[in-house]
Amino acid sequence: MSETHFLGPILVFLAAAVATVTLFRRINISPVIGYLVAGAAIGPHGAGLISDVESVRGLAELGVVFLMFSIGLELTLKRLVTMRGQLFGLGAAQVAASGIAIGLVAWAAGLSPRAAIVVGAALALSSTAVVLQLLGEKGEIVARAGRVALAILLFQDLAVVPLIVLVPLLGAAGTSVGMALAIALLKAIVALVVIVVVGRLVLRPLFRVIAARRTPELLVGLALLVVLGAGYATEAAGLSLALGAFLAGLLVAETEFRHQVEADLAPFRGILLSLFFMTVGMTIDFGLIGRESLQIALVVGGILTLKAVTTFGVCRLAGLPLGLALRQGLLLAESGEFAFILFAMAVTAGVIDSDTGRLLVLAVALTIVLTPLLAAAGRKLENWFEVEAGGLEKLASESEDLEGHVLVLGYGRVGENIGRLLAARTIPFVALDLSAQRVAEARTHGLPVYYGDASSRAVLRAAGAARARLAVVTLNDGDAAARTVGALRHRFPDMPIFARARDAAHCAELTRLGATGIVPELTEVSLQLGGQVLRGAGLADDDIARVLADARNEVEGKP
Repeated sequence: MSETHFLGPILVFLAAAVATVTLFRRINISPVIGYLVAGAAIGPHGAGLISDVESVRGLAELGVVFLMFSIGLELTLKRLVTMRGQLFGLGAAQVAASGIAIGLVAWAAGLSPRAAIVVGAALALSSTAVVLQLLGEKGEIVARAGRVALAILLFQDLAVVPLIVLVPLLGAAGTSVGMALAIALLKAIVALVVIVVVGRLVLRPLFRVIAARRTPELLVGLALLVVLGAGYATEAAGLSLALGAFLAGLLVAETEFRHQVEADLAPFRGILLSLFFMTVGMTIDFGLIGRESLQIALVVGGILTLKAVTTFGVCRLAGLPLGLALRQGLLLAESGEFAFILFAMAVTAGVIDSDTGRLLVLAVALTIVLTPLLAAAGRKLENWFEVEAGGLEKLASESEDLEGHVLVLGYGRVGENIGRLLAARTIPFVALDLSAQRVAEARTHGLPVYYGDASSRAVLRAAGAARARLAVVTLNDGDAAARTVGALRHRFPDMPIFARARDAAHCAELTRLGATGIVPELTEVSLQLGGQVLRGAGLADDDIARVLADARNEVEGKP
């Protein structure tokens, strides 16, 4: 029995996760809420099946580490540089505005100035894990809302560095806060530079050596070493594990092993991230809620209101559209996982008393539980305002910070499938269509689809065509497709253009107009079906491939 005692909590976690997420999927509610509810049900304040939250918290935090690594894989250093304005401008403004507003209210409510500083700073941070998971479920991380939220969240992770140094100093007398912060920031900068430089020099050759061994478990081991090693290095320098994992993801994204690593580590991310959400749910103390319901409601409502208002105000001052600013305010209104750490440090240092600490930790957990509902409300508000606003301004605003994205011109059946493939691999895209119904339906799912004529110079300019990686023309109308391919080739001579054609004649016309690659729809269907028939007739796969290649070349007019 003693050798298998650890299996009990694991079985409880797995059973609760499977049962609740299956139920919540069936009723079309985010699995994040399912994990939070499951944690509350099995935790020490629920059924008591798991009594010691701290014993699993360290393992659960690895879920956030793998989440941040996967987000890093979806970006590149070049794309991160293009986000620097939002990262250090919008992110810094949000943390400052929310922190000052909450700190002043806490001071007015009777906390000491030092305690108010800690409370304001800790509650100004949002939940990276919950927000990015919710955006990822909808394929919105590469959309405008996702990019803005990611920039703010990354700055918040950076802001943890001085806060972790500051909290113990506020509880000690006669300490030099300025010097301690300067040393901490210097260590952080050195750690970041070392990780980036060493990673870029060593990572690609190392992955090539391991890949050459053709042993899959070695590649998985190396990926784990990179993720956890980078996290350990940043934590040792006073930064967070999550930030180091994010940097590791950025570095691996620059290599040709990006997709394989992402696939290998996906199971680790899913299991550990669900464990993290469940541990957050386990902190919900139902007894304390019953005893202090009015006070808790005021604290939770105050946090959500102050953060939503300040974040909305900062976004509007930064020039973001009204709908997007409202959505960011609601999406980032919750407090985050770092607040648990900062409040625990503040209680240990004597900056806040233990009763206040417990109340604040519970309030943070409740704001996280409410995040999926706030995120859904924010998405609906943004869509409503965008429908009311309309015009090219919205399209230009959505694509202004995009570079290397894909233009999907036509969002019917084919275009929608291409959009799904791009979203699944988190490749940014902007889609255009002249069906208001299709556009409105796509927008309700948070997809970057806009009403506009793809052959219009003004529309293409608003969609950032000059900065696009390539264009794919999926229009069902043959004449419209020809006009669009011709317009793109005329204005962007070097842009790769892929197109859907009706038949061989249409294929020849699009080739003449400058399409890079063409798939004749009717011909391709017949060829695929013919290939299945040949396989059923007993031909070898090599012979079938040769026959189909000759047929395609004949249709496309190639020798």
